[in-house]
Amino acid sequence: MARRPRPKPVKLTDAAATRVKEIMQEKGAGYLRVGVKNGGCAGMEYVMDYAEAPETLDEVVEDNGVTIVIDAKAVLFLLGSEVDYEVTPLHEKFVFRNPNQTDACGCGESVTIIPATA
Repeated sequence: MARRPRPKPVKLTDAAATRVKEIMQEKGAGYLRVGVKNGGCAGMEYVMDYAEAPETLDEVVEDNGVTIVIDAKAVLFLLGSEVDYEVTPLHEKFVFRNPNQTDACGCGESVTIIPATA
Protein backbone atom coordinates (compact mmCIF):
# COMPACT_ATOMS: atom_id res chain seq x y z
CA MET A 1 0.00 0.00 0.00
CA ALA A 2 1.38 3.41 -0.97
CA ARG A 3 1.79 5.98 1.74
CA ARG A 4 -0.10 9.20 1.31
CA PRO A 5 2.09 12.28 0.95
CA ARG A 6 2.81 14.07 4.21
CA PRO A 7 1.42 17.57 4.46
CA LYS A 8 3.94 20.37 4.92
CA PRO A 9 4.09 21.36 8.57
CA VAL A 10 4.44 25.03 7.62
CA LYS A 11 3.62 26.99 4.48
CA LEU A 12 4.50 30.58 3.58
CA THR A 13 2.22 33.02 1.80
CA ASP A 14 3.69 34.89 -1.15
CA ALA A 15 4.10 38.01 1.03
CA ALA A 16 5.91 36.07 3.77
CA ALA A 17 8.18 34.29 1.29
CA THR A 18 9.12 37.58 -0.38
CA ARG A 19 9.98 39.22 2.94
CA VAL A 20 11.89 36.17 4.22
CA LYS A 21 13.98 36.07 1.03
CA GLU A 22 14.81 39.79 1.44
CA ILE A 23 15.84 39.36 5.07
CA MET A 24 17.83 36.20 4.42
CA GLN A 25 19.72 37.85 1.59
CA GLU A 26 20.58 40.80 3.86
CA LYS A 27 21.73 38.44 6.66
CA GLY A 28 23.46 35.96 4.37
CA ALA A 29 21.54 33.10 6.01
CA GLY A 30 20.64 29.89 4.23
CA TYR A 31 17.62 28.63 6.18
CA LEU A 32 14.61 29.97 8.02
CA ARG A 33 14.11 28.26 11.39
CA VAL A 34 10.52 28.14 12.64
CA GLY A 35 9.36 26.67 15.93
CA VAL A 36 7.63 27.13 19.25
CA LYS A 37 8.91 27.56 22.78
CA ASN A 38 7.32 27.53 26.21
CA GLY A 39 6.58 31.01 27.47
CA GLY A 40 4.13 33.83 27.86
CA CYS A 41 0.86 33.89 29.73
CA ALA A 42 -0.91 31.55 27.26
CA GLY A 43 1.81 28.89 27.40
CA MET A 44 3.74 28.97 24.10
CA GLU A 45 5.33 31.44 21.72
CA TYR A 46 6.15 31.17 18.03
CA VAL A 47 9.81 31.67 17.16
CA MET A 48 11.54 32.50 13.89
CA ASP A 49 15.28 32.70 13.38
CA TYR A 50 18.01 32.09 10.81
CA ALA A 51 20.04 28.93 10.50
CA GLU A 52 23.23 28.14 8.65
CA ALA A 53 22.35 24.45 8.41
CA PRO A 54 19.65 22.04 9.65
CA GLU A 55 20.30 20.21 12.91
CA THR A 56 20.21 16.41 13.01
CA LEU A 57 16.50 15.88 13.76
CA ASP A 58 15.10 18.97 12.04
CA GLU A 59 12.28 18.65 9.54
CA VAL A 60 13.32 20.39 6.30
CA VAL A 61 10.58 21.90 4.12
CA GLU A 62 10.84 23.76 0.82
CA ASP A 63 8.00 26.21 0.25
CA ASN A 64 7.64 29.18 -2.03
CA GLY A 65 11.39 29.32 -2.72
CA VAL A 66 12.39 29.26 0.96
CA THR A 67 14.02 26.38 2.83
CA ILE A 68 12.45 26.09 6.28
CA VAL A 69 13.86 24.02 9.14
CA ILE A 70 11.63 22.99 12.02
CA ASP A 71 12.75 21.44 15.30
CA ALA A 72 11.33 17.90 15.48
CA LYS A 73 9.65 18.71 18.83
CA ALA A 74 7.68 21.57 17.20
CA VAL A 75 6.31 19.75 14.14
CA LEU A 76 3.07 18.49 15.72
CA PHE A 77 2.38 21.94 17.16
CA LEU A 78 2.87 23.62 13.77
CA LEU A 79 1.31 21.03 11.44
CA GLY A 80 -0.95 22.82 8.95
CA SER A 81 0.27 26.33 9.85
CA GLU A 82 0.60 29.19 7.40
CA VAL A 83 2.96 32.10 7.97
CA ASP A 84 1.92 35.42 6.46
CA TYR A 85 3.53 38.86 6.43
CA GLU A 86 1.17 41.72 7.20
CA VAL A 87 1.79 45.39 6.53
CA THR A 88 -0.61 47.95 8.02
CA PRO A 89 -0.22 51.65 8.80
CA LEU A 90 0.70 50.68 12.39
CA HIS A 91 2.93 47.62 11.97
CA GLU A 92 4.77 45.15 9.78
CA LYS A 93 4.97 41.63 11.15
CA PHE A 94 4.89 37.91 10.49
CA VAL A 95 1.62 36.25 11.51
CA PHE A 96 1.02 32.55 12.17
CA ARG A 97 -2.32 31.02 11.19
CA ASN A 98 -2.30 27.72 13.03
CA PRO A 99 -5.27 25.31 13.10
CA ASN A 100 -3.84 23.80 16.31
CA GLN A 101 -3.94 27.11 18.18
CA THR A 102 -6.81 27.17 20.66
CA ASP A 103 -6.25 30.47 22.46
CA ALA A 104 -4.02 33.55 22.62
CA CYS A 105 -3.18 36.10 25.26
CA GLY A 106 -4.56 39.61 25.00
CA CYS A 107 -1.35 41.12 23.63
CA GLY A 108 -0.96 38.36 21.03
CA GLU A 109 2.58 37.43 22.07
CA SER A 110 1.77 33.95 23.36
CA VAL A 111 -0.67 31.23 22.38
CA THR A 112 -2.13 27.94 23.51
CA ILE A 113 -1.45 25.15 21.01
CA ILE A 114 -2.52 21.53 21.13
CA PRO A 115 -0.41 19.03 19.17
CA ALA A 116 -1.99 17.75 15.96
CA THR A 117 -2.84 14.10 15.74
CA ALA A 118 -1.05 12.94 12.62
